[in-house]
Amino acid sequence: MNAHSHRQIADERVSLDRDTTQALHHVGHEQSGGVLFKALFFTLGFAIVEAVAGLWSGSLALLADAGHMLTDSTALGLAALAAWLAQKPPSQRYTYGLVRLEILAALFNSLLMLGLISFIVIEAVDRLANPQPVIGGAVMAVAFIGLLVNLVVAWMLSKGGDGINNRAALLHVMGDLLGSLAALIAGAVIWATGWLPIDPLLSIVVSGLILISAWRLLAESLHVLMEAVPPQVSVENVMLDLDDIPGVRRVHDLHIWTLSSGQIALSAHLELDSFDDWDRILQVSRGRLDKHHGIRHVTLQAELGSRQPCKESP
Repeated sequence: MNAHSHRQIADERVSLDRDTTQALHHVGHEQSGGVLFKALFFTLGFAIVEAVAGLWSGSLALLADAGHMLTDSTALGLAALAAWLAQKPPSQRYTYGLVRLEILAALFNSLLMLGLISFIVIEAVDRLANPQPVIGGAVMAVAFIGLLVNLVVAWMLSKGGDGINNRAALLHVMGDLLGSLAALIAGAVIWATGWLPIDPLLSIVVSGLILISAWRLLAESLHVLMEAVPPQVSVENVMLDLDDIPGVRRVHDLHIWTLSSGQIALSAHLELDSFDDWDRILQVSRGRLDKHHGIRHVTLQAELGSRQPCKESP
């Protein structure tokens, strides 16, 4: 490879790094509005109120719903954290920036919620065998307020844009609505009939909602930390798209992984017919990866292919 080719590749890598930094700032700007922070304030604040009320009233369903709201508060916090971290430029020590902290926090959150689920289920089974008094009226009142809070938060998030973090947070809050509804039903049944088993039974239902979210979060976190290929990306299709570019003989050492939410990275070696056409090949490659696969953080290394028949250009 001559000096001119080396200089072209180096210039392109600088350009790619600049593009990546600009993209991170764009993501941070899109998601750093006050909506996520306001939603976090309301959800976390009422989760604490609901937990205190659950302990006072003796309602396990309220405690379970408080745990569910705590899960969603953490999700909102992660979304807000991601928006803030995305604005931090890469450093000499952390060349990708601090975006991976979002994944580590998600992993910790999922493990914490699995522990909470275990506690609620064990306690629910014990209460089914040994019912404990529950203040049904207090449970109804607090659960009804929680239902209103979740409706307000869902409304705020629906007006907060179409970003991926915003949409994910909205899904969490919709689950909260079901949890508050379950606690409200438990309180109403106890207040009207005095049937205490409804409280631990519905707390198990709410635990199931938490389990679905926590398990999905755990799986996604481990998937990213293992640097696996994002589920929406096909390695075979990426390989075909790159290999189909005129002037490219072969693609090898292809790696695709997730940096953080919505940020996919790719590196690959392209064997070329000639370095003379590298600028065009590079632009076409980046365009196809962005348009067809949503991959914008791209590092491509050009190599001169072995002397063999060149594939025909379409």
